[in-house]
This record gives sequence, structure tokens and C-alpha cells, in this order.
Amino acid sequence: MNDEVDAKRVTAKVDLEGQTALVTGAGKGLGRASALTLAEAGAHVIGVARTQSDLESLQSHHPDRIEGWAEDVLEDRLYARIEALERLDIAVTSAGGNKPEPLIEVTPETLDWMIGLNLKAVFRTGQSAARVMLPRQSGSIINISSQMGHVGAPGRTVYCATKHGVEGLTKAMGVELAPSGIRVNSVAATFADTPMTRPMFENTEFRATVLNNIAIGHLASIEDIAAAVLYLASPGAAMLTGTSLRVDGGWTAW
Repeated sequence: MNDEVDAKRVTAKVDLEGQTALVTGAGKGLGRASALTLAEAGAHVIGVARTQSDLESLQSHHPDRIEGWAEDVLEDRLYARIEALERLDIAVTSAGGNKPEPLIEVTPETLDWMIGLNLKAVFRTGQSAARVMLPRQSGSIINISSQMGHVGAPGRTVYCATKHGVEGLTKAMGVELAPSGIRVNSVAATFADTPMTRPMFENTEFRATVLNNIAIGHLASIEDIAAAVLYLASPGAAMLTGTSLRVDGGWTAW
């Protein structure tokens, strides 16, 4: 038994050269930040988004490392395309959405849309990614979840339900795929300044409530979330699976 610490392994810069990563929701917000960070670390990144102009903007930062797929996570075509890949090392499920409203006002259409986007699409992306990763007996699947996957909140019953589902899915996938060398973890993010959340913060009362619940006292940056994604994709997280990395500024620690 060797008691010496391999400090170089611990402190080495993350190098994803030669690896292929797929990021859904890569056109904006946390998905975009994750895609750019993985590309900066050397990975070949497949960014998935519905809007071609968003993909072109994303690719402009690393034209040699970022490939854009104009696809919808609610459509079957995307999953056939993923499963046709020869190699996939990292999959980040960042596509998602929210429509905050009181419980009694939620329509069946809203319920179906949010479950489809926030939970079913995460399941299907992870399932397709796993099918590609299994032959190599390695891979990292990272689900972008939320602190709302650990708590409840008024006006967010469906969102909380879907994110709690993502957290349960992450645990179950992590356990099932661990013997095959595939790690599955989530990033439970607090509120960050993104295109999805920005309109919410126009309500000064809501913004004050959010900041009062974040022990650190400020919103997360998109870089905070991307750093967590990079860590979970890296060799440094080799012993993490089925885990929720709470990048929430202490929200769930109260």
C-alpha cells in the first residue's frame, strides 16, 4: 500500500483533449456556458439548440471544437442522432424551462410541456448517451438540475416536481451505470442571471426574496455552474456518481 499523495493528479489542469461532449440547451444560459467551458478544456463539443443563430454564435468562439446541432429535445430525431455517434464521453442535459404560476392555475398543457422538457428529455438524453458510452465502459453524464430539486417553493409546483424527478433519476442512473464505468451526477444550481431568469428579477420583491434565501448573498454566475460541470466531467470527480452538487450559495443549508 502506498501512502504517498499524487498531488500532481489532484492539481493538474483539466484536459479534455480527444473527448467528445454533448450539451443540450447549448444556445443560451447555463448550457452555453457549459459548452464553451468544455470546449476551452479541449473537448470536441456538440451543442444542441433549436435556434440556428444561437448555435452560430456559440461556434464562433471555438470554430474548430464546437459542432452545432439544430435539434429539439422533444423530438425523436435528436435521440437517433445521438445514438449514431461513434464516441461520447460527456453528456450535459441543460435544456429546460419554467412557467411559474399558482398550483390551481396550472393547465394540463403546461404540465405536459414541463414534464416533457425538464424530465422526459433528461431521461432520454441520458439513455441515448449511455447506449453510446457502454461499449467503452466509461463516460460522465451531468444533469443540470436546481436547488428546487431539494426544496419546495410557491408558484413552482411543477418545476419542483420535475427537478426532484431529475435528482431521483440521477441517483438511480448513477447506481445502475456505475458497474459499467459511467458516472451520473447533477448540478443543483441556485438562481443565476440567465435569459430564463432575467424577467423574473424585474419583480423587486421576488429578487429580494431570492437574495434573502442565498446565504452567500448574491446570485450565482454562469461561470459558477460551468465550473461545477467541468469538475464533474474531469478525472478529479472519478469517485462521484449519483451525487447532487449543490451550487446554491447555501440555499438548501438553512
